[in-house]
Amino acid sequence: MKSNRLLGIICLLVAAFLWGSTFVAQAETGVGPFTYLAMRSVVAVIFLLPIIIIKDLHSVKKNGRQPVDKGVYKTLLTGGAVCGSALFVASALQQIGIDKGTTAGKAGFITALYILGVPVLGLFLKKKVRPLLWVCVGVAVAGLFLLCMTGNLQEFSLRALFSADTLSQLSLKTCDIYVIACALGYSLQIMTIDKYSPKVDCLKLSFLQFSVTAVLSLIVMFIVEKPAISDILSSWISILYAGILSSGVAYTLQIVGQKYTPPTIASMLMSLESAFAVLSAIVFSRVVSGVPELPTGYEWTGIILMFTAIMLSQLPEKKSKTN
Repeated sequence: MKSNRLLGIICLLVAAFLWGSTFVAQAETGVGPFTYLAMRSVVAVIFLLPIIIIKDLHSVKKNGRQPVDKGVYKTLLTGGAVCGSALFVASALQQIGIDKGTTAGKAGFITALYILGVPVLGLFLKKKVRPLLWVCVGVAVAGLFLLCMTGNLQEFSLRALFSADTLSQLSLKTCDIYVIACALGYSLQIMTIDKYSPKVDCLKLSFLQFSVTAVLSLIVMFIVEKPAISDILSSWISILYAGILSSGVAYTLQIVGQKYTPPTIASMLMSLESAFAVLSAIVFSRVVSGVPELPTGYEWTGIILMFTAIMLSQLPEKKSKTN
């Protein structure tokens, strides 16, 4: 049991790192948002398909051909459709919000508020959240604010942090509504993964999730955008990186990780993508220009708070004494 929990934590941490590092690759793309989402999803499908085929052939060779469980097969199809639809809606809403004017930092902060959405939605599904986890969620949100919303502040002081200019960034605009809806979409996606991942094959669920996302993205892409082959080919490095690592690998690791991790803790682990995005930017700037873009004091504090929240969330729950 402990080994499975550790496996889940490692999978989610690696997924968060891959998502965070993808922000750097995504910034280099020159295609529309739906084209980018469609291409990375298609790459993920192509990447996962041979792995599934090889895995199934190995299983048949080892155990013989097993009869198909129609109940599990139906659950797999349903899970793929639901998870894929939620992922498409969340990803599309995030990109629309950014395109309409939400800053990258603000979008990152609002999106990561799924760490609040997950336990709140869990209450409606009668999933209990112990008090310590609510404290951890609060600490993580504070860390996210310092990490994502203080990029323009040079003075490290409470006066600067709570100044009118800083607090004005919290005011909501029309574009921000899309990102708020995106956070809710990611909360739903996490909850659907929590529901289906223990019941079906994780690789196949990931494959179907991206198949649905790819189909929906391609449909919308041809309706609202004019994709050019030349633009797609010029962005091939970014698309392959996002399609293979951020999508094919990371989202599969999310499904495996959530199989062994409660959704509230899983959401906090995955929210570390914001911290990993900052750290990846340091490495990228160092490689490209030779001068690393170091985080500010606020950003370092935010990263420390987020990691502290994750560590506190792993404390074992005290068992009540029984007479």
